[in-house]
Amino acid sequence: MPGYYTEKLAAGRLRECYDLAPPRTREYLSAELEFVFTKTSPSMAVLEIGCGFGRVLRPLLPRVRAAFGIDTSFSSLRMALEFVGRAPSLHLACMDAVRLGFRERSFDLTICIQNGICAFAVDQQQLFREALRVTRSGGLVLFSSYSAGFWEHRLEWFKVQSAHHLIGDIDYQATGNGVIVCEDGFRATTADAATFERLAAGVGVAPRITEVDNSSLFCEIVAP
Repeated sequence: MPGYYTEKLAAGRLRECYDLAPPRTREYLSAELEFVFTKTSPSMAVLEIGCGFGRVLRPLLPRVRAAFGIDTSFSSLRMALEFVGRAPSLHLACMDAVRLGFRERSFDLTICIQNGICAFAVDQQQLFREALRVTRSGGLVLFSSYSAGFWEHRLEWFKVQSAHHLIGDIDYQATGNGVIVCEDGFRATTADAATFERLAAGVGVAPRITEVDNSSLFCEIVAP
């Protein structure tokens, strides 16, 4: 699936996925944002890894001193600039999530939510390392994935996306246990609490795992 969000599911097509989200999925997306906002303050510089078309950056921008978004899709970043609106405190860059072009300890808060930990198809351990590297000592890193209780709603959302030809036809024989597989090669996995704990242990930190809205599983790490 490398390149799927860079080439096929980017910009307008990615936004359409969210526009088509069923009501319960919209609640999940809103609950994720509200949880992130409880971790922000007006003095913060915040980095979003995998910002897409700016869905999170737009409501985040007024709440912080500076918002940085990185993505591998130029088309998504162009849309984000239009969707969020030009502002001196908004900074966008095309960048690999596991090779961030920022100095160490540049941000107060680094976020990678809405299952980015699995969607990016990168080395998850290296993603943890990079997120922590660019976060100041005492700052926060937030990752999130889907909680087990949200499975049926998640699958419903992906069925809608498939019906609108935004992703391929779902391979129901291969789909289950937190994994959604499509016949065009798309594969969406899930990180559970044990996965987050293992990844955090691999970089020598202790995570705080929180379930939000019976839909999201957040991994919160205080940068050493």
